[in-house]
Amino acid sequence: MSEFTTPILTIKKLNKQFGSGCEQCRSKVDRKLNRNYCPNCGTIYSCRDITFDLYPGEVLGIVGESGSGKSTLMRSIYFDQPATSGEAYLQFYKEGKSNLFEESSQQKKYIRHHLMGKVYQNPVQGLRMGFTSIANIAEKMIAAENRNVESMESRGRELLNQVRIPVHRMMEAPKNFSGGMQQRVQIAKALSNNPPILLLDEVTTGLDLSVQANVLDLIKQLQRELNISMLLVSHDLGVIRMLADRTMVMLDGVIVEQGLTDQILEDPQHAYTQQLVHSLL
Repeated sequence: MSEFTTPILTIKKLNKQFGSGCEQCRSKVDRKLNRNYCPNCGTIYSCRDITFDLYPGEVLGIVGESGSGKSTLMRSIYFDQPATSGEAYLQFYKEGKSNLFEESSQQKKYIRHHLMGKVYQNPVQGLRMGFTSIANIAEKMIAAENRNVESMESRGRELLNQVRIPVHRMMEAPKNFSGGMQQRVQIAKALSNNPPILLLDEVTTGLDLSVQANVLDLIKQLQRELNISMLLVSHDLGVIRMLADRTMVMLDGVIVEQGLTDQILEDPQHAYTQQLVHSLL
């Protein structure tokens, strides 16, 4: 990991709610919620004032139970859904001075295709299952305005080789692949335009343990080789321990604790983090 200098990504007070809110839950001072849910109007506050920095070459883990808001956070950052409010700044975009959430849809597409890659928990969300593997990689390159067929094919071969997919299977569709191989094709696709940031959302959930280990080894190797910054979401502290330099713990849409991963695992401060760590022992 590089020396911490200027953050590559800064998120400030990101909020995402589902529902319009009411008098009981709109005020942050005297908000009456049942966890992150308003029993009066049914509004769900999935992310509440989420603030953090991601540094060059760093893997930042985000851990929490289902419904804690971690995947909603990733969807907001990747523009899969709009944030309700908040700010996001990317060092590689307009010198980190423009709030990404306020950019036009055209600019958001540019950011999404040139400056970020995302690997989804369910490969169906990240891949076209009926396209060939190499066509899936080319699709993201075309979205980034690459029109050179030769360079796309060459890059596709290089990436499939890098993620350990046999090149003789590049013309096969991911629907014919195992879950672990589908995730590796997704990783290749996400890396196709050399983005400085990779978002990984529960990428090993549902895979057999041996397959999980292979995918995690691959991510670790790629991170070392490419020195890419990663945001890694998981409910599994074992995954976080293996990959993350720093960790944020989320509960009910709020960051309840953050720090160096070793520190969080060895000396958890918040009761929920203590519970998580003890369940790992």
